[in-house]
Parts: sequence; structure tokens; C-alpha cells
Amino acid sequence: MDYEAMAAALGQAIPFNVHVGLEVAELEPGRGVVRLPDAPNLHNHVGSQHAGALFSAGEAASGGAFLATFADLLGEVTPLAESAQISYRKIAKGPITATGRLTQDRTALVAELNSEGRVRFPVEVELTDEAGNVVAEMTVNWYVKRNAA
Repeated sequence: MDYEAMAAALGQAIPFNVHVGLEVAELEPGRGVVRLPDAPNLHNHVGSQHAGALFSAGEAASGGAFLATFADLLGEVTPLAESAQISYRKIAKGPITATGRLTQDRTALVAELNSEGRVRFPVEVELTDEAGNVVAEMTVNWYVKRNAA
């Protein structure tokens, strides 16, 4: 699987993420890394990264982790972020890196998808600043269903 090409394509596939300036930096099975730039139009009233921009980066990283894990099934399924929870831990200044990790066993998830026609699972995301400080933590719950034949 060409994960670099997949990352480049994903980086252009979601218009809102392009608008925010998100960069899909890395993809591999179970992991997606997205970078949020430091730009004045992404700041809040205190000059740090806006909560919405952080949320967008985290959701995109979770989608990258999903995509890299289930790339072989993309033509057969419809993935949707069903819910998400984010906790802001520190003031987020400068560029931010969001790393999404799917920790459940892929084989078990595919087996449930095959038997039930759908599967739900969380992707955990950690958002860090350039110094490695955790500025936010997020869980994105994904719902994936088989497409109708």
C-alpha cells in the first residue's frame, strides 16, 4: 500500500480541511498524523489555536488512522464520525501535531463488519505542540457500514 500517496490524496479530499490548512503528514495502519499550521486566521481571542481548529485536526487524524487501517475496504464501506469528545489540556500555541491511533484489533473489527454489516469503534487522538506538550486529547467514535449491494 502506498501510504504517502494516500496521505497526499487525503490532504486534498476534504475541502474544509484544505481551508483550515491541515497537512496529512503520516499514514500507516492504525495511525494517522495531521499537522495544524500556526496562522493568525486560526487563532482565538487570546492568540492561541482556536478550539475549532484543534478539533478539526483531531478529527482529521482519526480519519487518517481509519483510512490507513481499512484502505482495502474503502470501496465497500461508508465511514462516518459518529461522535467525538475533546479535552483541552493546555494553551495551544504554534503548530500542532494531532496523532490518531486505532487500538482495537483490525481482524475483529472486520469480522464484526462482515457479520453485522456495520461496526463502531473509537480512535484516540493526542494533540501536541512543538515541544511535545499535550495540548488536547480527543476520542472520535467511528461508525462504518457496508454499502448496499
